[in-house]
Amino acid sequence: MLQLNGIQHYAYCPRRWALITIEQVWQDNADTMIGQYVHRNVDNPFYEEIFNNKIISRSVPVFSYKLGINGIIDVLEFHRDSKGVELTGHEGYWRPFIVEYKKGRPAKQRADQLQVVAQAFCLEEMYDICITEAAIYYVKLKKREKFYINDSMKSEVKQIVQHMHALINEGKTPGAEIKKNCQLCSLKDLCMPRLTIRKRSVANYISNSWEIYNEEIPE
Repeated sequence: MLQLNGIQHYAYCPRRWALITIEQVWQDNADTMIGQYVHRNVDNPFYEEIFNNKIISRSVPVFSYKLGINGIIDVLEFHRDSKGVELTGHEGYWRPFIVEYKKGRPAKQRADQLQVVAQAFCLEEMYDICITEAAIYYVKLKKREKFYINDSMKSEVKQIVQHMHALINEGKTPGAEIKKNCQLCSLKDLCMPRLTIRKRSVANYISNSWEIYNEEIPE
């Protein structure tokens, strides 16, 4: 079973995901530390709020055997709905609604949304229900952004998960690609994209260095 939050890392950069998952390396920066602090507010699996028509659960474990993933949903709301599911200890039927917490603001990439779509896959398998919408709460904006889950997003998540499993089985870390995201990545110094992307042999490197050295030596 792969970690569900790895989908967001993979969508951001496959090499980043492989460095974390396959090579087991990690390095914090200011952004990752803020992200950890933000999740402290929702990482309490024993805290549940109950209202007349809504139940709020935190740090809810989920899984999908079909995709081979598991993980945690930050906040899972259950709204009273006749088309929902039954919950142990609660009367009636309840419709699950995912709320993922992120520290910043919506990005041009939809990596955050794809992580939530994977969570929806898990809920659909666990509760035998169709999840069509979810939300991401951006702490910096203090705003909840709701979005609809479509077939295109589901197909992309399936493809990503297949690639992740294939790389795990091969034990292979993808090569570096220099992107705008590199400057913001906490693993930039470990990944070294500008160095690792070069395909020069050691022999060529030594030969070129020796030529430069000879040119610099005065006669």
